[in-house]
Amino acid sequence: MKIIIPGGTGEVGQVLIKWFRDLQHDVVVLSRSQEGTGPHGERLLQWDGKTPGPYFDHIDGADAIINLAGRSVNCRYTKENLRQMMDSRVDSTRVIGRAIAAAENPPPVWLQMSTATIYAHRFDAPNDEHRGIIGGDEPDVPDYWAYSVEIAQAWEAAQQEADTPSTRKVALRTAMVMSPTPDSVFGVLCGLTRKGLGGAIAGGDQYVSWIHEEDFARAVHFLLDHDLEGPVNLASPSPLPQREHMATLRDALGISVGLPAAAWMVRLGAVFLRTDAELVLKSRRVIPGRLTDAGFAFRYPRWEDAAPELVRRLSDS
Repeated sequence: MKIIIPGGTGEVGQVLIKWFRDLQHDVVVLSRSQEGTGPHGERLLQWDGKTPGPYFDHIDGADAIINLAGRSVNCRYTKENLRQMMDSRVDSTRVIGRAIAAAENPPPVWLQMSTATIYAHRFDAPNDEHRGIIGGDEPDVPDYWAYSVEIAQAWEAAQQEADTPSTRKVALRTAMVMSPTPDSVFGVLCGLTRKGLGGAIAGGDQYVSWIHEEDFARAVHFLLDHDLEGPVNLASPSPLPQREHMATLRDALGISVGLPAAAWMVRLGAVFLRTDAELVLKSRRVIPGRLTDAGFAFRYPRWEDAAPELVRRLSDS
């Protein structure tokens, strides 16, 4: 297949590129900053994420497009950063829609990155695509958390509004992708845990939704081949409270102590780390309803199996 991946130079993009290149597929990555050949033999083309360009010719005749473009959420949620998160996601999705609409031979499938953050902060029951509660008006949470949900909704709406009748469209409501590299979410969690900071946060009742990198790549490949449309949750079937998530990680790392942290401590620490406390304080209890209904089988459905495997590979890297 010829697969186009806008925004593929980040951590998640590299997971997919390696997966598809190992299977001998032709991968073209649209990047704001790079051009040439990537580390896995993928072709890198420049784009600005909002205006038409020569990359339109590569989308015409492609077998699939997997759009990952968007400003990283690992930042302070200032007014300007939130605006950039919104604009980078919506603008890139709209221009991809324009490219598909203009193609003589449009790709038959368009997978569009979205986020599990679209669901409500909740503890009582898991969110799937059928029974899930969309967030934005939960009581007792910071007002600005609602804007993260608005970004997700606008992101998905931009895909659905695109005039691409010959292209199947899927929104990937993705949980944290766990991959064993130092700069990944998993690598950062391991680094904090090794420093003794891998304890419960704000009591640790909030749920962590996650997916092993191999299951993420396999699920994306599965969706290219199976006739699903609309939102699909990409998350392991076993979300768990944050205190259990970190206890399992400590066990995998052979570390016995993890200091707890109050919510105010996390908010203060986030300032110095130039990130936002929402990423660890919001309860994301998400399960993969439509994916499992369609027959997808996870290789790492439980964190107890995934964490040791990821730790081993992180240590070997």
